[in-house]
Amino acid sequence: MADGGEEVNLILARRDSDSSELAKVVTTANELDVEVLEVSDNDISRMAVGVVVGTEIPEALALVGRIRSGSFEEVLGRGGLVWLLHGVTYTGNAGFSIRTAEISGADAVIIDGAFSHDERRNAERQSVRAHRFIPTLWMDSAKVVAAAKEAGFKIIAIEDVGGVEPWDCDLTGNILCIVGSERHGIPEWLLESSDEIVKLPMVGFVPSYNLQVAVSVVALEALRQRR
Repeated sequence: MADGGEEVNLILARRDSDSSELAKVVTTANELDVEVLEVSDNDISRMAVGVVVGTEIPEALALVGRIRSGSFEEVLGRGGLVWLLHGVTYTGNAGFSIRTAEISGADAVIIDGAFSHDERRNAERQSVRAHRFIPTLWMDSAKVVAAAKEAGFKIIAIEDVGGVEPWDCDLTGNILCIVGSERHGIPEWLLESSDEIVKLPMVGFVPSYNLQVAVSVVALEALRQRR
């Protein structure tokens, strides 16, 4: 357990450290069946921002309040906020969305895109490897939506035909948020499967936000509501 009484799901430990205190932490984690992930100094110092005071790199960090892996069935069973990226074609958009979902407290990211193995790895690198800390699955959208509905999730699409703005939409509870491809958006069949369609307000002459913006706006509003 962490000091605040939260369950520790993962220990991030400095790679190649010779600290005896860290060795004790690792031993205790192993005894308690808590996973230990060795990370670089760059990794641990970046994730310590806002948590650790001062410039000294900590020997270890504890991950709480997040289960970082799991099958689709396990994700649905745990509930929460899940993102579905349908038809996304740019690895940068996929990577940024994974990163945004993780930092804003989502419970999983599912990607339905025709990416090769190398492109998937590239998307993970562009997420600043945030995929290590949130279930990131590659699945067919139709199967995802059908299973989410069966599990009682509310399906929310984000598209320019929506009738409600993010701050007027209930983003709490078990929800599946869908964003579509960069060029074609969300197909009609998927919109018809949604319980609500959210639209971001626009006043400019080019009526389109980048996919990354749509994810960011709704992710932050969901975080605000769920806090």
